[in-house]
Order: sequence, then structure tokens, then C-alpha cells
Amino acid sequence: MIFFDLLKAFAVGGAICVVAQLLIDLTRLTPARILVLYVSIGVLLGAVGLFEPLLRFAGCGASVPLIGFGAAVAKGVREAVDQRGAIGILSGGLSATSAGITASLLFGYLVAIVFRGGPKKM
Repeated sequence: MIFFDLLKAFAVGGAICVVAQLLIDLTRLTPARILVLYVSIGVLLGAVGLFEPLLRFAGCGASVPLIGFGAAVAKGVREAVDQRGAIGILSGGLSATSAGITASLLFGYLVAIVFRGGPKKM
């Protein structure tokens, strides 16, 4: 049923965000370090085969956050190594995530053009 799929995606994605917010509030970790931590966790989950079951359970609640990006990198490396050998270690992650990277750069640039940025006021 679609309602339960949406509920699971919201619960898992929300839990991932809550953990990140707690890390920001309760530790001295910067958002950049938490980003790297989440991507690394995604790579680890993808490499050991635990991301696929999480993805089947939570759908976009698992694939959209940074953990999903990390898992996509791991999957791309694994497939590229199978196809091209050791050179796939260097090329697989980028080729698997190039569409998402390009979209984020393009949309970030468009938002920067449309909205006027400035220094943060304290």
C-alpha cells in the first residue's frame, strides 16, 4: 500500500536527518564532516551489501540522503572493477554518480543566479 511505503520512507529519511542534527547539536562535528561521514557510511553499507535491503524497505528514504550517494559510489566501483579491472576503482564511482553531480552543480548555479547571496548576519 502506498501509504505505508511513504510512511517507511519518511521514517527512515527522517531518522537519518535526526541523527545528523543531533551530531551537529551535541558534538563539535561540522556539517562538512557529517556530510563526509554519511557518504562514507553509505559506501560501507553498499560495499558489505547492507544498503540494498535498506533500499528495498525504505525506498527514497534511504536513497535520497547522502547515504544513498555513498552507496551509489560503492556500487559503481564494484561494477566498474568487474568490467574493467583495477582501473574501475578510480573511474567507477564517478561514472555511476555523474548525473547526480552534474544536476547538483547545474541547479546550484541556477539558484545562485536567481537569488542574491550575501554574508550571513549574526
